[in-house]
Amino acid sequence: MITVTALSLPLRTDRLLLRGYRDGDLDAALDYYADPKVARYLLEDPWSWKYGQEQIDKRVDHTDIDKPGSALALVVEHKREVIGDVALWPTDAALSRGELGWVFHPKASGKGFATEAVRALVGLAFGHYRMHRAVAQLDARNTASARLCERIGMRNEAHLRRDWWSKGEWTDNLIYGVLADEWIA
Repeated sequence: MITVTALSLPLRTDRLLLRGYRDGDLDAALDYYADPKVARYLLEDPWSWKYGQEQIDKRVDHTDIDKPGSALALVVEHKREVIGDVALWPTDAALSRGELGWVFHPKASGKGFATEAVRALVGLAFGHYRMHRAVAQLDARNTASARLCERIGMRNEAHLRRDWWSKGEWTDNLIYGVLADEWIA
C-alpha cells in the first residue's frame, strides 16, 4: 500500500474552488441532482430531499483516500456558487487504482468547468495519491461525459454491451482509462 500525506483542502484551479462537502450543501446539490435530465445517466433516480440529505451526510466524511473503502468527494464552486461535484475512490486494496466520477449543473455546461475540475482530480490521483491508473465508467449514451474523458486524455478502453441494469433497462457501459505515465507525458 502506498502511504501519502493527508490532503490539504480546498484546492484551487484557475477558475474553480474544489472543497469538501458541508452540511449546508443540500439545497445546492438538489438543484442539479433532483433534475431528471441530470439523473438520466446516473445509476440513481433524481434525488428527493431525504435521499439527498443521506448522500450529503456520507460525502461530508469523504475527505481523503487513506484506506480501501475511503473516498474523496469534492464540491466544485465557481465564484462562490456550487456548480457540480467530483469524486475519486480507490478500486483496489493497494490504493494504486482509482475511479473518477462527476456530476455538474446544466447551467455550467459548455464553459470548460467540468474539464478543469476533472483534470484537477486526475492530477490528484497521480500527483498526490501516486495512483498508477484512473478510470471512469459511464452510460454509453452520455456523450458529454465521453467527450470530457477524451478531452483530458483518457482512452476508451471498453464498450460493454448491456452491462448495467439501470432504471428498468440494460444499458451499455463505456470504460475510459489513463495511466500515470501517460498523464505525466
